[in-house]
Amino acid sequence: MRVFAQDESRLGLHQDVRRRLTARGTKPVQAMWTRYEYFWLYAAVEPATGESLVLEMPALDAHGFQAFLDEFAATYPDTLNVLVLDGAGAHIRGTLQIPQNVLPVFLPPYCPELNPVERLWQDLKKRMGRALHESLAAQKAHVAQLLCDYSVADLASLCSFASIFAPPF
Repeated sequence: MRVFAQDESRLGLHQDVRRRLTARGTKPVQAMWTRYEYFWLYAAVEPATGESLVLEMPALDAHGFQAFLDEFAATYPDTLNVLVLDGAGAHIRGTLQIPQNVLPVFLPPYCPELNPVERLWQDLKKRMGRALHESLAAQKAHVAQLLCDYSVADLASLCSFASIFAPPF
């Protein structure tokens, strides 16, 4: 049996305004493009080992989550995989076909701090910085490179909770 935590994150060309240091009374200036193009990353990470599966999808919906579940089950076919999920609408649709080797376990509502994959998203967005990309394809390539730079040790360090996801020793 293996325990994975799963979450999604939306990334796109619309950049967040981040904090900046300026002189008192001076308004901070940041380059910004108001473009509203997005994509979603779906990720499952085994916090004990750092092993992971990340897929890019065009939206957060039941069809995308079903595709993720099917790929996840095919990637880890020989074990029973406990998948810790939040209560997103796409996770609880009645039309989902849960694969036989996947056992969903839901976190309490409004508790994102309990999902260790949230730490991955926070670190990824910090690494992305304030870069402005010419196109969504350029941003996807940048994000793919950043994700490839994570080692399993990095992911285990980011996503492990000693009290919840500790390896059974």
